[in-house]
Amino acid sequence: MSTSVATEFAGSWTAGRSVRRTALLLFLGVAAVALNTGIGYASAGTRVIPIVTGVLLCLAFATGVHLLHRASWLALLSLLPALFVLVGSVQLAPDLALEQRGVRQQVTIVDSEASGKRHTFTLRGAAGPLDEPLVYQGSSPGYRVGDTLTVLTDPEGRIALRDADRVDSAGKVGSLVLGALGWAVIALLAGWRGHVRRRTGRHVGLIL
Repeated sequence: MSTSVATEFAGSWTAGRSVRRTALLLFLGVAAVALNTGIGYASAGTRVIPIVTGVLLCLAFATGVHLLHRASWLALLSLLPALFVLVGSVQLAPDLALEQRGVRQQVTIVDSEASGKRHTFTLRGAAGPLDEPLVYQGSSPGYRVGDTLTVLTDPEGRIALRDADRVDSAGKVGSLVLGALGWAVIALLAGWRGHVRRRTGRHVGLIL
């Protein structure tokens, strides 16, 4: 092999090494989904911890995609399924807990307050006013004084009261599965394209 050809292929990987690196990235993706879901269960009373760890794990996966692919566009694309992973892993535990042990009751909204995008609704049930309000973060809560709705309350007091219609653990599982599948496809693409780039001597690119 001539010197120029040897230089061209100096950074190439064997097919077996590329497969192993791709499998490692796939494992990282599955582990990130499982780990952050577990963290969500362990800290079901607060979303701050799984959000922070979820963001870090999603960035770690994107970094792995970039290193395997030797370009950035697939790493950037991996952030799209990362949103599904983040939402599913953070919200699955609270939704599942409310579905399993939550107390369902019909209430009426008797008062409301707004502070920025935080909307607080005072509720009254059959036994009188509820101690815990319904809190909505966003610009369009869709609730008005006088509305009747069904809520789920946590008898252990760890999880905030929620509108029963917005508690959907099956939907969160679907989000996790969709995000994990997206990551799997991206990992396989990164492994294949990274192998080709190394075989043809293409250097690390910022985008392509």
